[in-house]
Amino acid sequence: MALFDFFVTIALSASIFALFALGLNLKWGFAGLLDFGHVAFLALGAYTTVLLSLNGVPLILSIIAGMFLAALAGALLGFPALRLREDYLAIVTLSFAQILNLVLKNEEWLTRGTLGIHGFSRPLDNLIPATEYDYFLLGLVITIIIIVFLILKILVESPWGRVLKSIREDELVSSALGKNVFSYKIQALALGSAIAALAGSLWAFRIQYIIPRAFGPMLTFFAWTAIVLGGSSDNRGTLIGAFLLWGFLRNGTRFLTDYIPFESTQMGAMRLMIIGILLIILMRFKPEGLVGKKEELSIG
Repeated sequence: MALFDFFVTIALSASIFALFALGLNLKWGFAGLLDFGHVAFLALGAYTTVLLSLNGVPLILSIIAGMFLAALAGALLGFPALRLREDYLAIVTLSFAQILNLVLKNEEWLTRGTLGIHGFSRPLDNLIPATEYDYFLLGLVITIIIIVFLILKILVESPWGRVLKSIREDELVSSALGKNVFSYKIQALALGSAIAALAGSLWAFRIQYIIPRAFGPMLTFFAWTAIVLGGSSDNRGTLIGAFLLWGFLRNGTRFLTDYIPFESTQMGAMRLMIIGILLIILMRFKPEGLVGKKEELSIG
């Protein structure tokens, strides 16, 4: 039973991370937008949900509010950045993530700073025993992933999604055909950010204790890695890459501890080194990712 609980814990964390990566794949894989601060929207979703629920707002409304706030923030960041070169969006989003993290650390009157927030309610936590709650939460997260996956599938296969892909390939051609390129990019940014915020709410329910340090820039890097690993512009690949990466990050060197005399911090560094080496090999022999398509590689 203990081993089963362990795998449930890994599957729950990996599932939430996969949802987070789906939001980034919409921005980059389908629209070609470079977002290096994607983790900021994860934090917005988590903190908004928790703070509103602690102040008496129903949980479902708190989650929706977090998604709306993240979508609004993504759109507002895109308004100035997308009028310039694409790399400006990467700089703006990365800066926004760092600024937000500093705000979360220093505005103790609102976020309790580095002490973090705990003791907030979770969906149906008064009806489900604590020992079985992870099972329920895993089922809820998987259901949400399926719904989001199907919605994204419908969207990317619709005329809207085809326009996004054409913008990714050559926005000048799309503009010449009468498409409002700027509007489509803003929409992709807003929707991808809202998905990340939804993942943030679920992440808060999972860890039950949110602190600014939990939303570091490495999470964005891991999401990018998962997309590259599975194959950009393919949500199946993003899910596969996310589960493989997160499983390896959390448990990839567990069985080597008896053979390699490393401390825990050294083993963590070794995991990152292995991920880097695997990415180099992947880029050399299969740059489109595990299930990606070569024709989807070009951006802009």
